[in-house]
Amino acid sequence: MGRSRRISGVAAAVTSLVLVLAACGGGGGKTEDKGQQAGGETNPDGAVSVYGTEPQNTFIPSNTTELGGSKVLNPVFSQLIEYRSDTGAPFNLVAESITTNDAKVYDIKLKKGWKFHDGTEVKAHNFVDAWNYGAYGPNGQLSGDFFAQIEGYEAVNPGKDKQPTTDKMSGLKVLGDYEFQVTLSAPFSVFLSKIGYLAFAPLPDVFFKDPKAFAEHPIGNGPMKFVSRQPKVNVKLTRNDDYQGEDKVHFKDLEVRIYSSLETAYQDLLSNKLDFMETLPPSATAGGKYKTDLKDRVVEGHLLGISTLGVPYYVPEYNNLDLRKAISLAINREQITKTVMNDTYAPADSWVSAGIEGYRPGTCGEFCKYDAAKAKEYLAKSGFKGKLTIQSNADGGRKEPLVAACNSIKNALGVECDFVPAAGFNQHRQIVTGKKLTGMSRSDWAADYPSIEDFLNPIYRTGAGSNDSGYSNPAVDEALKKADSTADKAEAIKLYQQVEDMIAKDLPQIPVWDEKGVGAKSSRLKSAKLDFGRYADYSSIEVAR
Repeated sequence: MGRSRRISGVAAAVTSLVLVLAACGGGGGKTEDKGQQAGGETNPDGAVSVYGTEPQNTFIPSNTTELGGSKVLNPVFSQLIEYRSDTGAPFNLVAESITTNDAKVYDIKLKKGWKFHDGTEVKAHNFVDAWNYGAYGPNGQLSGDFFAQIEGYEAVNPGKDKQPTTDKMSGLKVLGDYEFQVTLSAPFSVFLSKIGYLAFAPLPDVFFKDPKAFAEHPIGNGPMKFVSRQPKVNVKLTRNDDYQGEDKVHFKDLEVRIYSSLETAYQDLLSNKLDFMETLPPSATAGGKYKTDLKDRVVEGHLLGISTLGVPYYVPEYNNLDLRKAISLAINREQITKTVMNDTYAPADSWVSAGIEGYRPGTCGEFCKYDAAKAKEYLAKSGFKGKLTIQSNADGGRKEPLVAACNSIKNALGVECDFVPAAGFNQHRQIVTGKKLTGMSRSDWAADYPSIEDFLNPIYRTGAGSNDSGYSNPAVDEALKKADSTADKAEAIKLYQQVEDMIAKDLPQIPVWDEKGVGAKSSRLKSAKLDFGRYADYSSIEVAR
């Protein structure tokens, strides 16, 4: 799982509020980059290659929810706001201003002259039309529920097996070429964080003439333009020289190169055949080998994300709280993160990432601490007989820690546990979203935007787009609704924390570890940064001449 990212106290205001353009460009910030010292002049026409995985779908912003596709579309589209790459602090991008008096009705004015890659101007209706398309149930967009707080959402997306009564949300009104109004169904303190997420990108008029053709060759309004896609080989982008945003790129061409093996990508990076990786293979992290291999080419960042084991409720054996407790108690997180991941990950004990406002250590309590004896007690209470499995793509360094988790479970519980690999990330996601899991599943989440809400609503609300486990608790749904409709940010965070405590009692997903953020660059790059969602911050990349 995973989407993409980034707001501070600005969203808490319920008096007149204006989101002001931050002075920094491109989401800059101070993310540590040990590779900033490469010499030479910058080559503005240089080419850059980055590690990629096969995108799950074709390219529509509201239907792209995983790393492979987001890595392509994030630089192709620009939203109303953008975020600093390290802290998540916001700055206006396409928006000239966003104002509200009550955190429920928002007036949004756009900068004039912003263009799509086909030369047409970005206007208010391009946002309104795109958001209505994304929310409309029959369109089947994976991010459709991200629009759920907008008034009229239930009329366009009434739920499974129900027909919408309209295809337009009543809460969206175009007030002019460069101004539109958003009315939410209730005050929502997180709205200003949320609208920087990819699903809220505008769509040009040409999209609506042929969405299928557009998805094969997207036309955005971002710093880079789509060029081509060769499935399982690469996706190519090129710089948009007419781009007027603050997050311009400083190179010409980008190739997102598709790898089935993280190890192969790493070897290419060591020999300067690949320019950037946001993660490293276990063979490199073992014993800190990457530090010797890479020296000043290491790139470090603070990530806002979490890794869990998803537990499919639609598989009867796993819809068993005592079994889930037994499994969680049987995973030796400390040992695995130290010996297999070599301290590039840290044990997780919460459903919210450290660094997110509202995060509390230890919300998982005793059940995220290794205790083989207690694990066996809960296994006996569960009545489970048989074999456990963990399903995941085996590439991208995902196999080794999950095999170790299985071995830990096997040793503690005395039951068989097998790692079941998918051919690649795309196939794994198809299994997950198709509700075809037969056992536990790797379930990684990177912040779409820096809010505790983003770690709860999309994953644990009944029917939510990323609720891969099929978890449903009406009390959690009601508590989320109450938190969502609380205008005061501080009070809303307290309510979201109460929701997390409720989730902890159900253990619908098992927290395992948090990635610290270690990547690498080639010696061709003068500079490169990781943003907090584990993406390359493209605006930070400079190629040496």
